[in-house]
Amino acid sequence: MITIDFETFYSKEFSLTKLTTEEYIRDPRFEVIGVAVKVNDGMAEWFSGNKDEVGNFLRKFKWSEEFLLAHNTMFDGAILNWFFKISPKKYLDTLSMARALHGFDAGGSLKALAERYEVGHKGEEVVNALGKKRSDFLEDELFKYASYCKNDVDLTYKVYNKMITRFNETELDLIDMTLRMFTHPILTVDEEMLENKLEDLKVEKSKLLGTLKEKLKCTDEEEVRQKLASNKQFAELLKSFNIDPPKKISPTTGKETWALAKNDQGFIALSESEDTFIQHLCAVRLGTKSTLEESRIQRFIDIGKRNRSRVPIPLKYYGAHTGRWSGQDKVNFQNLPSRDKSKKTLKQAIVAPSGYLVVNSDSSQIEARVLAWLAGQTKLVEQFARNEDVYSHFASKIYERPISRDNPIERFVGKTCILGLGYGTGAKKLRHTLATTPPKANITEEESEAYVKLYRTENSQIINLWKESNTVLQSLVGWNDEMMEHTLGERDCLKVIKEGIKLPNGFLIRYPDLEKYQSEDGNSRYRYKSRKGLIDIWGGAVVENVVQALARLIVAEQMLAIAKRYRPVLTVHDAAVCVVPEDEIEEGIAFITACMSKPPVWAEGLPIACEVKYGKSYGDC
Repeated sequence: MITIDFETFYSKEFSLTKLTTEEYIRDPRFEVIGVAVKVNDGMAEWFSGNKDEVGNFLRKFKWSEEFLLAHNTMFDGAILNWFFKISPKKYLDTLSMARALHGFDAGGSLKALAERYEVGHKGEEVVNALGKKRSDFLEDELFKYASYCKNDVDLTYKVYNKMITRFNETELDLIDMTLRMFTHPILTVDEEMLENKLEDLKVEKSKLLGTLKEKLKCTDEEEVRQKLASNKQFAELLKSFNIDPPKKISPTTGKETWALAKNDQGFIALSESEDTFIQHLCAVRLGTKSTLEESRIQRFIDIGKRNRSRVPIPLKYYGAHTGRWSGQDKVNFQNLPSRDKSKKTLKQAIVAPSGYLVVNSDSSQIEARVLAWLAGQTKLVEQFARNEDVYSHFASKIYERPISRDNPIERFVGKTCILGLGYGTGAKKLRHTLATTPPKANITEEESEAYVKLYRTENSQIINLWKESNTVLQSLVGWNDEMMEHTLGERDCLKVIKEGIKLPNGFLIRYPDLEKYQSEDGNSRYRYKSRKGLIDIWGGAVVENVVQALARLIVAEQMLAIAKRYRPVLTVHDAAVCVVPEDEIEEGIAFITACMSKPPVWAEGLPIACEVKYGKSYGDC
């Protein structure tokens, strides 16, 4: 195992706080000042020189036979591969490991980890390197910087050895797979398609501005913006375009009012709508030059130009509370527009390299299946096992007549109930979801309450799981030495222990500083601390956490099985995206389908299924 750490030029204007990792490394100002290398537990070695000299130094190691370890390997691994064309046998990363063991928001800096594990102290010499190119360092300054860098390598190695005993090989393989999506990109970007779309958006925005000038009787854009700064006028304008203005409860008056301020969640949702027309309206109101869609498209164009059309995929291993991946580096594949074909340009512009096709394998209804299985909701599990259309089945009970795929609105209602009501969603939220999610369905308050009641009557075991999870919270708050570890749910895959809920991979769902408190309505509630502040938690939310964590484990194992033949290049929610040679696409789909249809050993009796699509672009599938 080789532990490595690069020291690179940075300044007030040029740093990782100003740029993404990919932008920083690809910038013409980028320069390696030096690198420290440690082989196994040997003495750390420092080398400083020009690019060719550093490359020659690094190539003396047998990387094809070695594991690479770093803290934030996305950075060091990208430098190693992009600049020096060096690829190790396997990537390891203490930052990724820390997120899994201590929580994704617990603080995973090398300084914090060194203090947590009491293995030493991180130096501060990097502060003195601000704004200095390699040629600017005096001999004694470079010596001190070398000592600082070698200390970082030693700390990384020590922290790794503290954490590795709690990691299994599967999770280490997932870290390696995730890092390769960034350091060894395969997917490419169709820059011409994106540039054409960007021009279309600018023309569309110009036409909209002309319409608004006429509609609002304004002479220029600034006058339009000033008029739209009024909540009342902007709300009326949205209504005139058949767009429902978002609302909120005013904290000062306690009454319902427009949620149209820049930081209101309702307005943010509008500005991030998949409908570029709505994005344009919000951009004009704020006086911003670009909409979200325009900014995204320009970012992908720039990434392609810097990387010879390749797209490094920056995913954060264990980026969420449940262990799921999350986007980073300002490139979030988790929320690219997808519902409307006319708005899928970004996905359509992400294409497979020549001779290959993109294959997207989505684990069908994985959360609903895991929930029913974990709760012991036998009839629902059997329906999934028989590959019945459970959405139509529940919709038929709602409407008291046979519903099938030939009844898209009614089936949509059944689907929303099956996927949304399993975590305790109430009638008000169900009604809002149905009214705002395409293809949309408007129901009365009474109908929504009836649907919720029907779901809970039909799925009593799931309701019991909520109650059991609420008891778990009570146990975690008042845990004492006399309490025993116990399972959660009807299966033997979740263990409740003092520190949290233990998953099959040994990691935990944690609720740091969990406490019970009295809410304003007089009811007892639970909450825990996070970097974002106090977060309320209840039985249904615990069920959602564990179900999503189990779903993540299932898809992760399936991706590693696929990786034995085809390389996963992206994962979004519960889907695995791979590239397969065109001349073996049928064989590839059969192999991927088999992998995605097999449950792990800890999930006996869980019916798993998948939907596989393929095409030349990510948008095609």
